[in-house]
Amino acid sequence: MLQASVTKHILKFNEPSGTSRGILTEKPSWFLRIWDSENPEIVGIGEISTIPKLSPETDKVVEHQLEQKLRNLNAVNVSDDEQWRNLPALRFGFETALLDLQNGGKHILYQSDFTSGKTGIPINGLVWMGDFETMGRRVQQKIDEGFRCIKLKIGAIDFQQELRLIEFIANNFPEIEIRLDANGAFNPNDALQKLNTISKFPIHSIEQPIRAGQWQQMAQLCKQSPIRIALDEELIGIEDNIDAMLDAIMPQFIILKPSLIGGLKQSERWIKAAENRGIGWWATSALESNFGLNAIAQWVYNHGFNMPQGLGTGKIYSNNIPSPLDMHNAHLWHLATEKWDETKI
Repeated sequence: MLQASVTKHILKFNEPSGTSRGILTEKPSWFLRIWDSENPEIVGIGEISTIPKLSPETDKVVEHQLEQKLRNLNAVNVSDDEQWRNLPALRFGFETALLDLQNGGKHILYQSDFTSGKTGIPINGLVWMGDFETMGRRVQQKIDEGFRCIKLKIGAIDFQQELRLIEFIANNFPEIEIRLDANGAFNPNDALQKLNTISKFPIHSIEQPIRAGQWQQMAQLCKQSPIRIALDEELIGIEDNIDAMLDAIMPQFIILKPSLIGGLKQSERWIKAAENRGIGWWATSALESNFGLNAIAQWVYNHGFNMPQGLGTGKIYSNNIPSPLDMHNAHLWHLATEKWDETKI
C-alpha cells in the first residue's frame, strides 16, 4: 500500500527577481514523498511548485487538494485528466514522485548520458528585470560565465532603456543569441510597433508580447511580427483545447513549463501538436527547486531538443536543496559523483 508525506518549503531568492507582474523575493514549494509500506526504504520525491499570481493553484488549493489526495492515495491516477483539472503543479509533483519511486527512489527518472554526467544540457542565461544599470551588470556577468544565449526579461522599465540594453548586447557581443520575454507586458495597440522597433537588432524570439487570452490579436502578431513569437503564459489552462489554440494563433514557438501546464505527459501532448504544425519548442523551469529542475532536465534530455533550454534557475535561491546539478560553461550538468542532501527539505 502506498503511503506519503508532505513538507512545505519556502524558497528564498538570493536577490529580488523582477517580471512585468512584479517582484518576487520568495515562493512556495511542497515536497511530496511516496513509498510502499512493504518497502519503505525506497522513497520517491516530487516537487509541487507554484508561482504567486501565475499558477492556477493557490496555496490554499494545493494544501486542500493534497489533503484530499493523500487521504485516498492508492486511487490517485496521474493519467486521469479529470483528477488533475486546473491542478498542473500537483499533477507534476505526483507524476514525478511516482516515477522516482518506480525507478528506485534515487531521483534518476530517466537513465541517460545526462544523468551519468557525460553530457550537459545547453541553457540560456536569464537576466531578470531591474533598472538599466542592474540589468547591464547581469548581462555582463552572464557573458563572462560563458553564456552565448541570453534571455532578457523586458516590459517593466522604460522601453527606450530596454532598447539601449539590447543595442549594447548586439553591438558588443554579436555572437550572442538574444531572446526576449515580455511576460505579456505590451499593449496590443502598439505591440507591433514595438516589435518593429526591436527588430533592427538580431533577436531570436520574443515570449508572450501581449497578455494571454487574446487569441485574435496574438494571431495577428504572429503573422505580422518581424520577430518570431513564442507562447508561454498562453499555454496555462489550455487542457482540452491544445489543437484549437495552436490552429488559431500559429506561433513560431511554444515554451513548456510542466508545473504550469499539467506535468510531463501533458507537455508531451503539446510537443506532438506543435511538431505536427511545424512549431518549435523548448522547455523552461518554472522556478522549481533543484528537485523539480532535476525532473524537467532529465525529461528534456530523454525527449530530445535542438536549442538552449531555460533550465538555469538552480542558483537563484539561498536555500535550494543541495544536489548533483551544476551549471558551468553555459550547460546544466548532473554530476554522478555528487549526492542529494534531503535533510535540507
